[in-house]
Amino acid sequence: MRESRIRQLIKERRLQEDDWKVVTLVEGQPEMDVCLPVGPLLVPLAVWKSHKSCLIAREYEHGTPLGIWLTPEDNPAEIAKDVDDFTVIAVHFPKATDGRGYSIARLLRERYGYDGELRAFGDIGRDQIFFLNRVGFDSFLIGEGQSAEDAILAFDDFPETYQAGADLPIPLFRRRVA
Repeated sequence: MRESRIRQLIKERRLQEDDWKVVTLVEGQPEMDVCLPVGPLLVPLAVWKSHKSCLIAREYEHGTPLGIWLTPEDNPAEIAKDVDDFTVIAVHFPKATDGRGYSIARLLRERYGYDGELRAFGDIGRDQIFFLNRVGFDSFLIGEGQSAEDAILAFDDFPETYQAGADLPIPLFRRRVA
């Protein structure tokens, strides 16, 4: 098991400290062999499945926030019944050109009713922030070498949107009538 600690993220359109520990599996490591560190954790789906009762006990008995992170290959339907257990659901973008995370976000928000923090992390940059926000992400960990301060400006890249989205559920033609 490797654990990485990410220091800052964009949340609520401003930079904030991040106390969450992202747990990852070392290649070939069985999920059951993972030693879970103390504190707020973002665990991969495989670890959630194998340590579910332990993780829920940590959350409810000790007040430790619980989060999960999904890869583009993960099916969000696998956590549909559990979304209320998570303070944060994160979606990993292994490369900027992989758009499957956008679909995962829409499914979590619209089909499975997740209303907690939805975080995008991995290879994301300023040019994706506006669109990630449109599908339901509300916190972002910017990729290496990118300026988080510059990425915050992306929320205002487009002054008007035509389609409905998670951030603005009424399309432009209905907003103009109202």
